[in-house]
Amino acid sequence: MNDLAPLDAYGVLSQPDTLKLTRLLPGPIERIWAYLTESDLRAQWLASGTMEMKTGAPVELVWRNDELTDPPGERPAGFPEEHRMASRITELDPPRKLSISWAGSGDVSFELEPVGNRVLLTVTHRSIADRATMLMFGAGWHMHLDVLAARATGTKPDAFWDGWSRLMKDYDKRLPA
Repeated sequence: MNDLAPLDAYGVLSQPDTLKLTRLLPGPIERIWAYLTESDLRAQWLASGTMEMKTGAPVELVWRNDELTDPPGERPAGFPEEHRMASRITELDPPRKLSISWAGSGDVSFELEPVGNRVLLTVTHRSIADRATMLMFGAGWHMHLDVLAARATGTKPDAFWDGWSRLMKDYDKRLPA
């Protein structure tokens, strides 16, 4: 890991059903905002899909995690090559905050704050239903943010699925039962 990526790379519970993760990334803020909002850039670390920049607008996210890293690592059983989710923008304050509903599992906020020539990205996922989902989301957000940090710093990310599998075990030890 480089010194720009993690503050504490692991997510923390800010409430029993809320996971919060942070990354310190190279700026400017508009560049990181583009990684959140532009499909071609978002596809490099999270999911592609259309996103009209207005509150209430629909968002389609299309995950193809096998395409995030080369090699992708071994995809765990039960995970498809592609996953789609329909969502909505619930809050928008460019280039500082984007919140979207998370189909059947609360909502996610992305907050950006300039810190000198860097940008503090805070991802908060609220209303996570249960511990099993919390573990999957913790490992998923952590690994996706590691890929974003690598893309933003011009370094090669670790194999997505291998990292996700390792992080599932880490989060199982770190999060309360």
